Amino acid sequence: MNATEKLDLKSMTLPELKELMADLGQPAFRAGQLFSWLHEKRAGSFDEMTNLPAALRRELAERCTLTRLTVLHELVSRLDGTRKYLYRLADGNCIETVLMHYHHGTSLCISTQVGCRMGCNFCASTLGGLVRCLTPSEMLEQVYETVRQAGERVDSLVLMGIGEPLDNYDNVIRFLRLLTDPKGYNLGQRHISLSTCGLVDRIYDLAKEDLGITLSISLHAPDNETRNRTMPVNRRWPIEELMRACRDYFKTTGRRISFEYALIKGVNDSPEDARKLADLLDGMVCHVNLIPVNPVKERGYDRSGAADIHRFAETLGRLGVNATVRRELGGDIDAACGQLRRQYEKGEALA
Repeated sequence: MNATEKLDLKSMTLPELKELMADLGQPAFRAGQLFSWLHEKRAGSFDEMTNLPAALRRELAERCTLTRLTVLHELVSRLDGTRKYLYRLADGNCIETVLMHYHHGTSLCISTQVGCRMGCNFCASTLGGLVRCLTPSEMLEQVYETVRQAGERVDSLVLMGIGEPLDNYDNVIRFLRLLTDPKGYNLGQRHISLSTCGLVDRIYDLAKEDLGITLSISLHAPDNETRNRTMPVNRRWPIEELMRACRDYFKTTGRRISFEYALIKGVNDSPEDARKLADLLDGMVCHVNLIPVNPVKERGYDRSGAADIHRFAETLGRLGVNATVRRELGGDIDAACGQLRRQYEKGEALA
């Protein structure tokens, strides 16, 4: 750390906070109090940490920072109450977070990077490339600030917003451990889903982390030819290597894998595509989420029609694949990731 850089407190683990307290000449129990203020009570300032000595609070304010996000814009769906937040980070960059309501509770979709370098050519998040990765505290604050804004607890989490989570591996793993810590927000790991476009080496790393989360693979094609056209990552890790990693992940973790499949008109939505997908997943313990692709004007793709979607799902079911069509939320507010940030950066009027 250089002379001007401050410690990012919310990104620190409890053992690291204990080391910090020792450096400051404080007893070890102060670290537990501080951890509680950061992640359980989610204090917005050092002044709120009333059971810490005033001198310690002053020293923490001088040496450390409390990451906070600024709400630039909020959209609320009139259809289903979905809330989409455009958050500004301390350096001026923007990210998106979406709060969705289901019968089982509230689910939050967060971003893990500012932009994305994966280049999937049906996605708005990759337009403009990768700016930088988010810190653990910036990911945590998407949860904490949304809870403050909406006034309700987040029951489940999906890492499926802007960015590729496994391209920010170390920060994402630290974030997950902090968020699920029993002494902090204490979100159950089984209520967390991490989505990846298929970074095979990191899938093997993730399998060793002993996390109870759900791995979700953004597949979107049943063969290399189609996937090469739409998802550049497939040229690095072809679909055969990806599927091998998925099967090994299940052997290691015992956790069922979810496959995301965005249906694009005339690209990957034919009955033959469904049969290829069924063959690809043969024998796997998995679930397929079928998603009508979100139109992005810079991309030019159209979503499949309702009849084609129904036929695709029916074909998979007949071939023994567990598949459902994802319920679309926030359709009137462009709740798909990347679109609101893109409008803001281009100076377009926000709804």
